[in-house]
Amino acid sequence: QVQLVESGGGLVQAGGSLRLSCAASGSISSRNPMDWYRQAPGKQRELVGTITSGGRTNYADSVKGRFTISRDNAKSTVYLQMNNLKPEDTAVYYCHAWVVGGRRYEYWGQGTQVTVSS
Repeated sequence: QVQLVESGGGLVQAGGSLRLSCAASGSISSRNPMDWYRQAPGKQRELVGTITSGGRTNYADSVKGRFTISRDNAKSTVYLQMNNLKPEDTAVYYCHAWVVGGRRYEYWGQGTQVTVSS
């Protein structure tokens, strides 16, 4: 079993910053590729960005240049640094992972709320 636990959400003014953390535990490698998703009210969940086992990152166009994903393998933790936040970034942010072990298993964190006020 795998647990993904997000933290760091909150209320911030437009232009501000937040850093989200996702701590992974259980049957998952500390180097497992990880993703961040978000879901705004009334909208579909969307991919924010990904980080590979080697630390390569990819981002949605809407957050490029403002968000940065990083990882600390020693702590089995992935981070989402969000700068220059905009009201349209308001959403529940989720940590996500596919874990391959014979079969492919999908895991989600419980989500953390980010609210950006204008």
